[in-house]
Amino acid sequence: MPIQFLILNISHNTFEFENVFIQNLSFLVLHLQLFSLTVIPSYAIISLSIISGVIVGFSLGLIGGGGSIFAVPLLVYVIGLEPHIAIGTSALAVAVNALINLLYHKKKSYVYFKKGILFAIPGVIGTFIGSQLGLLTPANSLLILLALFMVAIAIKMLIEKNNSKKEEDDNDDKKSIVISKDKSNKSINKEDNKKNQSLDHSDEKPQFMIIGFLVGLGAGYFGIGGGFLIVPSLVHLGLNIVDAIGTSLLPVSIFGFTTAASYSISDQIDWIIALLFITGGIAGGKAGSLISSKLSNDKLSKVFSLLLIVVAIYIIIKTIS
Repeated sequence: MPIQFLILNISHNTFEFENVFIQNLSFLVLHLQLFSLTVIPSYAIISLSIISGVIVGFSLGLIGGGGSIFAVPLLVYVIGLEPHIAIGTSALAVAVNALINLLYHKKKSYVYFKKGILFAIPGVIGTFIGSQLGLLTPANSLLILLALFMVAIAIKMLIEKNNSKKEEDDNDDKKSIVISKDKSNKSINKEDNKKNQSLDHSDEKPQFMIIGFLVGLGAGYFGIGGGFLIVPSLVHLGLNIVDAIGTSLLPVSIFGFTTAASYSISDQIDWIIALLFITGGIAGGKAGSLISSKLSNDKLSKVFSLLLIVVAIYIIIKTIS
């Protein structure tokens, strides 16, 4: 009798142990599956993230901006992230890629560090303020405003490019008149030019700081590196398009890191997707930098403006629909 009782007790405990073990095991497997679905991206997402990173990096290397313009729509419409998380993730990825592309442009002497830092310092303050405002704005409204802003910048760039062509033609005519004058007049003109350059240099600092703050405000609000804002701003301040592209990468990286820091505090960054973006962006950035030095300034400006308009139209259609 005691032996039978002992056997029944052991079998009962074994049965209970098996039930508990199976329940715990199934619970563990379920949580591992959920972890793999939510934390570890699928092969398709990994591939798409790397390809998207290549596109973003190529854009940064080619035209010094537009990386975030492409990154946010790709993360939202291709990868499937929520807009605020897409903005925070793209800001981090673009900041790192911009920093890497900066090294490529530095080797070609296309970077003016003093002007870039002068532009970036007040921009950091604007970026922090803008990023806080962006977090408070509804996601769809933020995307629509970003698209409209892109169109406005593209149109502005095209208009400024046409005006610069007219100015170049006028300058060529003036140069031909100056050449026909005697040496005494040339020396007087040189002295006047030096005075004008010194005056322009004295006015340069406040202009850089004011525009830098405003661009940083827009970059932070829309969660972008701000290259498509910085490049035309630097052109407006006197740099040619190639030097503006190289120099813009410095504030792009600083603005991107500032925005990413603000979004990381609110836990609005997908770190794994950001890492995949950066990986693809390194390869794309190198290819874009090599091609950018072979294209003319006019072509770069036109490509930049047209890409802004095309992506903006796509964002508006997708957001409304």
